[in-house]
Amino acid sequence: MEFANLDYAVVDRVAEITMRREPVNAINHALIEDINNAYRKAKADPEVRAVILTSAFERSFSAGMDLAMIRNKRGLDLRRYLEKLYFEMHDLQYRLGKPTIAALTGPARAAGVTLAVSCDVLIAADTASLGYPEILVGVIPAMHFVHLPRQIGRHKAFELLFSGKPVSAEEACAMGLVNRVVPAAEVKEEARRMARDFAAKSPLVMQLARDSFMRANDFEYRRAIENVVETICNIIETDDAQEGLNAFNEKRPPNW
Repeated sequence: MEFANLDYAVVDRVAEITMRREPVNAINHALIEDINNAYRKAKADPEVRAVILTSAFERSFSAGMDLAMIRNKRGLDLRRYLEKLYFEMHDLQYRLGKPTIAALTGPARAAGVTLAVSCDVLIAADTASLGYPEILVGVIPAMHFVHLPRQIGRHKAFELLFSGKPVSAEEACAMGLVNRVVPAAEVKEEARRMARDFAAKSPLVMQLARDSFMRANDFEYRRAIENVVETICNIIETDDAQEGLNAFNEKRPPNW
């Protein structure tokens, strides 16, 4: 299976998925399709016992959605994209049966954070940061309305989601969003060490245990996500959302 936007390699029973869509892994249909197909490949390979998702770029893990996907587009166009990013990727992760680790080489924003938090474990470079800037351009970080309050509490989640301000990797770790923070030069090797440790366990027990863990912590995810997807698809068709996106593209303040 060939991938246009990422590299896929298996070493020591660990599949490493390395995004490389220049310049900052902005997520379009092609990239998310490649990621989902890489997860399918890892799931189908009995030699793979753990999976790492990372970036080829130190300057960015992923900048989030490619805004060309939604600027001057309809809610239906956005829904097609979110079907792949939210539902399809979630279902693949849910049924993967193998632990997944996100190795954040640099900043993650918006849908880039979605890619990271969909994994079981997050390891971040000390130069990384996480942020939800959607509100700044007149849209919302829909998926994070569902999971973030459960992770860090309603009030702190509200502040992050509605201010649009990023947090450092260290701050994210203190909140419980990130498992550990390491020097930037060590982030991939730290992820590999953890993945090899997972891979050394019984694959049957790991699959059964992870499946049970996922079911126990699903919290009716799909129903909750359907609600916020409906909201963001309605928002994207408003004049305010399109003004925000156009202003960002034109590097000017929005006129709301």
